Amino acid sequence: MIIELDFNSDEALYIQLRNQIILGIATTRLKEGDALPSVRQLAETIGINMHTVNKAYTVLKQEGYVKVDRRKGAVIAIDIDKMRAIEDMKKELRVLLARGSCKNISREEVHALIDEIYEDYGGLE
Repeated sequence: MIIELDFNSDEALYIQLRNQIILGIATTRLKEGDALPSVRQLAETIGINMHTVNKAYTVLKQEGYVKVDRRKGAVIAIDIDKMRAIEDMKKELRVLLARGSCKNISREEVHALIDEIYEDYGGLE
């Protein structure tokens, strides 16, 4: 698993790590049942504090992307409640679309962007 973090970004490292793992799931580099590296192992590999990795794993667990198995550690387990995921996405999209509207980005341009991004994830319907 390749993790790329931007140490100069204003975005917290644990959020960047969380996002990288979610992108890994979406692009099928990480699949249901795959074990993530241990907290210590991943922290050493990417050169960050163990607490940062632990926080990312905790957030992923709370969001339903991973479960913690006593023997395997953090394991990909995509069991998100779809309705909750849709509501969360709607809240985030509302702000993004308002920002785009303020910049005169058209509905067609938004749809083209969505289609382009979905293509990166294997053309999910």
